[in-house]
Amino acid sequence: MTRSPRTRRIGALTACAGALAYTVSKIDLAREGELGMPGFPAPQEAYAQVADVTAAQLGNAGLGLLMALVALLLVRPPAARSVRWAAIAVSWAGIAMVGAGVVGFGARAAGVSPSLGDTPPDMGTALAALVVGAVWVAGWCVAAVGAGRRRDRIRSGV
Repeated sequence: MTRSPRTRRIGALTACAGALAYTVSKIDLAREGELGMPGFPAPQEAYAQVADVTAAQLGNAGLGLLMALVALLLVRPPAARSVRWAAIAVSWAGIAMVGAGVVGFGARAAGVSPSLGDTPPDMGTALAALVVGAVWVAGWCVAAVGAGRRRDRIRSGV
């Protein structure tokens, strides 16, 4: 993996774009009063467990916006070591959560885990959502690794 700051910035901006795509999709689902993800509608019984679908999806959109802001911190990591490492730690937690979602929804799309729900009715939309999620995770990984490298090691090429 390259150690250039440019690669880190591209990864961070890619992660930010993925988080913003998630945010927009959640706002759209909130507007429609639907649970789930684009291409992955929630089962009908899930609606009985959520008192206010719009509020739930807007909460998810807020989380997406927060993830976008954390990714932006990695474009030019803060000089303060504690802030930089906090951003990196939060990033790895986000990477784990989003990555688990991509794997879970991928298993659902492939039909290998019926307990996760039915195969998506609109496979094109489902696959697009999976690609966005996978690219988001990959970009965020590149940014988090790059932000964790010591600057003097980056400059010397070690």
